[in-house]
Amino acid sequence: MSKGRLEAFSDGVFAIIITIMVLDLRAPEGGDLAALRPLLPAFVGYVLSFAFVGIYWNNHHHLLQAAKQVNGRVLWANTHLLFWLSLIPFVTNWLGEHPGDIWPVVLYGLALWLSGLAYYLLTRALVAQHGRESLLVQALQRDSKGLVSLVIYTAAIALAFVDTRLSYGLYVLNALIWFVPDRRIESKLR
Repeated sequence: MSKGRLEAFSDGVFAIIITIMVLDLRAPEGGDLAALRPLLPAFVGYVLSFAFVGIYWNNHHHLLQAAKQVNGRVLWANTHLLFWLSLIPFVTNWLGEHPGDIWPVVLYGLALWLSGLAYYLLTRALVAQHGRESLLVQALQRDSKGLVSLVIYTAAIALAFVDTRLSYGLYVLNALIWFVPDRRIESKLR
């Protein structure tokens, strides 16, 4: 099965997710810079979520660039990933409106954790689809970065019950870890 439709559909969903997030940003009531202050938590949440969605899009692009074909299992794994990513605008909005509250921070982390797990499952589905000698399988032999990310998300979720600022710090750390696209795939494609 060709991967072109999967890529096109996924790109469309990524674009819609980002569009929904930006539409959730509201203009301030006043016309001076002080009117922006109450909107700062929502803007910071937007920036962090935009970074995460962009990171997933970049890595998804690299992942599918290395893939030669897809099957039904890959399609469902990809849909699973897109489902969890589609919840990011909702949890981002809630987080922006209640930045110090525990449950918005926990649910934000849970959406990221489930997105990370779904991405990992997508890589496993693609590995299963391709032969042992494929570039994709060679590139994805070890996924320590993905597993470390899940551990960081788990810690961030747990630490939200102690101090939400610790969770925010770990979310930013995870974004920084993934800011550079997965070099394992790029190196094999050269």
